[in-house]
Amino acid sequence: MILFAFAEAFVYFSQIFITVIPEHYWCRVPELSHLDFEQRKLISIPQIGAAFDSCRMYAVNYTHLLGSGITKADPSWPIVECQHGWDYDHSDIPYTTIATELNWVCTQDTLSTWAQAFFFCGAIVGGLVFGWVADRFGRVPALVLTNLVGFIFGVVTAFTKSFWQFALCRFFVGLSFDNCFTMMYILVLEYVGPNWRTFVANMSIAVFFTLAETLLPWIAYYVANWKWLCIVTSLPLLLGVFIAWIVPESARWLVSQGRVDEAVIIMKKFEKINKKQVDPKLYQQLKESCHRLAEQEKDQKRYSVLDLFKTARLRNVTCLLIIIWMALSLLFDGHVRQVENLGTNFFITFSLASATEFPADTLLTFTLDTWGRRWYACITMVLSGVFSLMSCSLETGTLSVGFALVGRFLVNISYNIGLQYAAEVLPTVLRGQGVALIHTMGFVASILSPFIVYLAVINPMLPLGVLGIVGIVAGVLCLFLPETMGKDLPQTMQDFENFGRDQKFLDFPCARRESHEEADTIAESYIKRNHTGDRGLHNSPRSSTHGSLNRESLKSRSLTRRNMDFVNRGFGEN
Repeated sequence: MILFAFAEAFVYFSQIFITVIPEHYWCRVPELSHLDFEQRKLISIPQIGAAFDSCRMYAVNYTHLLGSGITKADPSWPIVECQHGWDYDHSDIPYTTIATELNWVCTQDTLSTWAQAFFFCGAIVGGLVFGWVADRFGRVPALVLTNLVGFIFGVVTAFTKSFWQFALCRFFVGLSFDNCFTMMYILVLEYVGPNWRTFVANMSIAVFFTLAETLLPWIAYYVANWKWLCIVTSLPLLLGVFIAWIVPESARWLVSQGRVDEAVIIMKKFEKINKKQVDPKLYQQLKESCHRLAEQEKDQKRYSVLDLFKTARLRNVTCLLIIIWMALSLLFDGHVRQVENLGTNFFITFSLASATEFPADTLLTFTLDTWGRRWYACITMVLSGVFSLMSCSLETGTLSVGFALVGRFLVNISYNIGLQYAAEVLPTVLRGQGVALIHTMGFVASILSPFIVYLAVINPMLPLGVLGIVGIVAGVLCLFLPETMGKDLPQTMQDFENFGRDQKFLDFPCARRESHEEADTIAESYIKRNHTGDRGLHNSPRSSTHGSLNRESLKSRSLTRRNMDFVNRGFGEN
């Protein structure tokens, strides 16, 4: 996960650093280029209160003024828009970006925002395309292709010379965004069972994504060249192209395609790597069970994204996941970009805000499988909204920045719950397309986030105010999703229909534990169906949703129970 976490962070955040504009800039006056900044401003730039205007200048003969010894402007002089470009104070952003190089300021100050919107438009298309590729041709081919596209156009971005060239390149880089990481994320979750799913999914983000995100401002600072920054941040994507020679295809996906023998070959490799001894009979039982499943699900290869809306329950859950993920994407991206408006050192504040990922994800890793998904997501999103509203109600300063960082900390938690949630709820036969669709709709929401941050031009309170309200509303909606804590991933459409049926709205997973007797009864019933060839609703190698059964109890039973444990865990745990 290391490589892809870096690729994801660099693809996502690098555009901020290649389009950032220094806080202070003024009209350029060629006749005054030999003077220092302060002298130029005093004689050529109108003042608005205590600040100097960034977009207008005095329309006078500066050569004549200098010859007359005049060094300070008369407010009665005529004023015009900037005529010769702009001078930038690089004390806060110590390098030229494409935005300053092409002067995306004043009447063109929305171009950076529109470029980011093009990036997310590309992500929308990429999510649909690579999601289909992942379910049709496999997780690994989709992973390789998305990284290759991102690398090529990330490098080409460095050679753009106009807004439209830049926007087009960012669109194609956007094709790979999220997919360059999510495809690997899905593949990993499809190999890891319930007991380790949360740890693997969240600690990889907590350590590697956070490290990349925290380092990026300082890479930009020391590279100090937007073109080289584009190239440097594209390198992890190039390395990702060679992953096919290292990472095996998802055994769970192979089984869903009826390629059981290939899945068993991969599992036997894991057996050797992990120094395990598995009875060959268990592999045979697994093959037989999978083939029975294939007979029951002959039409599964024809599943499309439209099947997410085929049944009432799947449709409701899909719509909820889409709305919540759109809100999470808006919150996360909005908080990331809001750093520019907090009025502190851009590089330090960005690193501090990014560093909140580590404690947030670490806390999540060790509590998510105790507190569950629904209530945890709800509480963190609602509290994030509250702290955002508190921050926007205060004057710019240490306290308001502190509240904003707490809001970001809580968003990090809820965002990573949401990232894992969709991959756990949806059935395997639709997981790639489903997660891609949900994330694609998140990109639709992310298109709006740069514009929400731009609202600070109208009123500094608006961005965090909007984010706060969105967080509270979306947090409440999380309570209408099924809990997935400790549950095996649903494999088929029918598995999903049975998933979480026994849950109640006010269930708190941390307060609910199945007894060993209940677990044994469920396992006995499942085993009987599995070995008698029962074609009931649960007859699949991963259709059991009882991942919270006491594993040690099952392993200490008869060989039949060990067979069941292997079948239930074969695709899920090392």
